[in-house]
Formats: sequence, structure tokens, C-alpha cells
Amino acid sequence: MGRLEGKVAVITGAAQGMGAAEALLFVAEGARVVLADVQDETGREVAAALGPVAAYEHLDVRSAAEWGGVVEATVQRFGRLDVLVNNAGIIRVATIEALDMADYHEMVAVNQTGVLLGMRAALAPLIAAGGGSIVNISSFNGLHGLPGMAAYTGSKFAVRGMTKVAAMEFGRYGIRVNSVHPWGILGTSMGQADDFADVDARSIFSNQPIPRVGRADEVARVVAFLASDDSSYCTGAEWVVDGGFGAGPSIPGLATDPTDPTDPQTRLIRQRD
Repeated sequence: MGRLEGKVAVITGAAQGMGAAEALLFVAEGARVVLADVQDETGREVAAALGPVAAYEHLDVRSAAEWGGVVEATVQRFGRLDVLVNNAGIIRVATIEALDMADYHEMVAVNQTGVLLGMRAALAPLIAAGGGSIVNISSFNGLHGLPGMAAYTGSKFAVRGMTKVAAMEFGRYGIRVNSVHPWGILGTSMGQADDFADVDARSIFSNQPIPRVGRADEVARVVAFLASDDSSYCTGAEWVVDGGFGAGPSIPGLATDPTDPTDPQTRLIRQRD
């Protein structure tokens, strides 16, 4: 029996990337899943591949009416709702000075308002089910700032804050609310965006404690844990999936393994000593 046996989940942004990986793992763990996205053709293909325990619904997360339709369709098809994963998000990169306000408002609408609308729409069926779990996908940028990320960072900090408020408001109904903060995940549409075409990913990830880019399935496993009863005493918390990038700065010349005489950084330190 899987960790999510008998549970019904809605996952937004599930046509690709982390959302699709979450849907795949949820089904493997015994859940029935509604995949929601605006990429209808791809979303239907992913849902069809998962079999009769999965279904696809069109959802623009900015629309309260569409949220209501997805939740209603989920309950009609599978009888209940136990888990909501607010995964959908978009990114635009620009300095504060150059930021187009239309892009700013779009990011707030999708990344921030979409999460709020999702939590509101899911509340009643989660209460009717006797409780459940909401997992809001924030970002590393919901914990730290980066240049060129004012709008995205602002929206993801908001997700982190709303998660804490929801955890306090929904706890009395047996509903847990947590946020997940990924960094540098391979295969996501955000990581492949034109804004990052000139970024040297290897130089960024090679100096963090786990020196590689993350995978969508690694995020999915954290989300599945939070959706499951294994995390029954966890709420209002940040769950970071960043390979240790946020643990602290990498300082050039400081040895990563001071016991290794072949480490060039170790030799540099010994020369200075």
C-alpha cells in the first residue's frame, strides 16, 4: 500500500516539469489525481498515460470561477478532495528599473493570487473530507533575493507568508499547510526560459554542498511526504529543496575538504599558512 492510498489530489501546473513528476509519484503512491493546467493537449496526454486514476481539467489559476469548476469536477469524479498542490507558476526576469508592470501584475496574479484562490476553493471539500493537506510551491526566491527577480521573489515570499496564515486558520479543521522551496530544478519550463539562456548553470551549482542541478522527482518526493500522513504534525513550515545552496556563501580559496592534500583549495590555504 502506498503512502497516499485512498487520497484524492488536485495538482496545478501538472502538464510538465515538477507538476507532472508530482502527479506520477502520487499515482504510484496510491492517490487519484486531477491534473490542472492551461496546457490542455499536454495535460491530457500526461493524465491519459497515468490511467483511470488520473484526470485532466483546464485551469487558469487566476480565475475563481475556474477554480470552483475544477474542485467540483474532482469531487464529482473521485468523491472527495484530500490534497491540494499549488504548483503552477511563471517567471519573468528584469531589474526593478526595467520591470514591465504588466509582467509584474501577471506574476502576482498567477504565483500569488492563484495560490490564494486555490486554498479558498479547496477549503470546503477538505473540511468535508475530515481534513487534509495543502502544499504550496514557493521557491528558493521565497526565502532569498536575487538580482532581477523583484517581481518573482515578491510573489514567492507572499506564498510563504500566506502558507503560514493558512496553517493557523485551517489547523482547527485538520488541514495542514506547508510551503516547498525548490532551487535549480532540471527540466522545468522556468529553468529553460530564455531569460536564463546565458546563465552558466555549472558554475552556479558546482560550489554548493550537493554540486549538481536538482531533479523534478526530488521535489515530488518532498511534496508527497507533505501530502501523506507521514507529515501529520508538520504545518506552517518551509521545506527547502536546494542542494544546500542556501546554507551559506561559497568562499573562493576556502577548502571544501581540508584533509585532502590534492584539493587545490586546500593547497592554497596551506600556502597562506
